[in-house]
Amino acid sequence: MFTLSNKIVVITGGAGKLGSKHAEAVAEFGAIPIILDLSQAAVNKIVLSIKTQYGINASGFQVDITNEKQVSECCQEIILLYGKIDVLINNATNNPKVEDAKKDKNFSRLENYDLSKWNQDISVGLTGSFLCAKYFGFEISKNTNGGSIINISSDLGVVAPDQQLYKQDNIIDDEQTVKPVTYSIVKTGLIGLTRYLSTYWAEKNVRCNALCPGGIYNDQLSEEFLDRIHQRIPLKRMADVNDYKSTIVFMISDSSSYLNGAVISVDGGRTAW
Repeated sequence: MFTLSNKIVVITGGAGKLGSKHAEAVAEFGAIPIILDLSQAAVNKIVLSIKTQYGINASGFQVDITNEKQVSECCQEIILLYGKIDVLINNATNNPKVEDAKKDKNFSRLENYDLSKWNQDISVGLTGSFLCAKYFGFEISKNTNGGSIINISSDLGVVAPDQQLYKQDNIIDDEQTVKPVTYSIVKTGLIGLTRYLSTYWAEKNVRCNALCPGGIYNDQLSEEFLDRIHQRIPLKRMADVNDYKSTIVFMISDSSSYLNGAVISVDGGRTAW
């Protein structure tokens, strides 16, 4: 039920921390991941890793998904190489870091957030996902058996960020760093795109669902931050980078053939509170 044998899976932001794990997950179950990212060197590294570890004929392309011409040309090239596209994973996003606010004039606060940065974040996270759905999704709709689109949202597409997580002692409220506004806007917008696409090609058996991951642990996080966020997660831990693999495989496979328009939170229970 969970085989993905010979499915062609396009993954945007596929050379990133989470995107590369999506590629590993689908390759392990027989799919052919097509890695899209801004850096050809980073793409090549992931493709080589997939070929070496799984013996899968993965490939990758340097693509700016905010550029419609590049997306269209990439789509045509994939069709020439493989003859079809079965799955699109809209994973690419900008993720403005709270800690980066310390390097600048606290850009993270809403009243300081630059319009050009807003436009860039929206362009990558929402416009890029729209363009990929426009081209790759349309190709999926041509398949006899349809296919699947997965939009990678976030727990912050379901709930607002708790800015108390980032609060620092001895700093006035107006100068506290916060989770920037665009991340929540993009991740919420992807849920809206999911609902739209889940009905748009439904008669052609193209399913669309959203995955809402929680935060992923990395060893650069402070103990203070970890203590705070663990108190907000019923399972008392952040995600391991591999925790989402099985959900991705399930959402793509025929075992989820009746899953459509769903918003699946995999966040240790954080959004249940």
